[in-house]
Amino acid sequence: MGSEQIATVDTADREIVIGRVVKARREVVFEAFTEVRHLSQWWGPDGFTTTTTAFEFRAGGEWVFVMHGPDGTDYREWISFTEIVAPERISLLHGEFRGDPEAFESVVTFAAEGAATRVEMRTVFPTKELRDEAAEKFHAIEGGEQTLGNLAAYVAEVVRKGEAG
Repeated sequence: MGSEQIATVDTADREIVIGRVVKARREVVFEAFTEVRHLSQWWGPDGFTTTTTAFEFRAGGEWVFVMHGPDGTDYREWISFTEIVAPERISLLHGEFRGDPEAFESVVTFAAEGAATRVEMRTVFPTKELRDEAAEKFHAIEGGEQTLGNLAAYVAEVVRKGEAG
């Protein structure tokens, strides 16, 4: 436990942590992160849509996509999945392209809370300046909260329709 606390202190000024309780079983919420047919329905902040060009959900696999902003701006995105522990955790590296020197690391955890799931996205940026830019210029905190809100709404609809696995 002591080393975890040291690591958190080391990265606190480079982190953004966002969480939300989603009213669905952990396996259902985890699945929403693992398949393009799900991700394309909810990924991104309010008003954004996502077009995937490559997706392989496995350690070492990549997700290459474009997020389309409500103002028509396209944002190239690249994610490499570094570790997957189903249905508990997904670790990833996220940048604009493979080899992006400003790519950041994220760990998404899924914790069962009764019939619901607590999803937490912990992101660590290479520098405090990149973290501050993400928060201030790109509204990463609000965008992350909206993304988890979109996940919760999507999962609720899937569960309501009885399509959950």
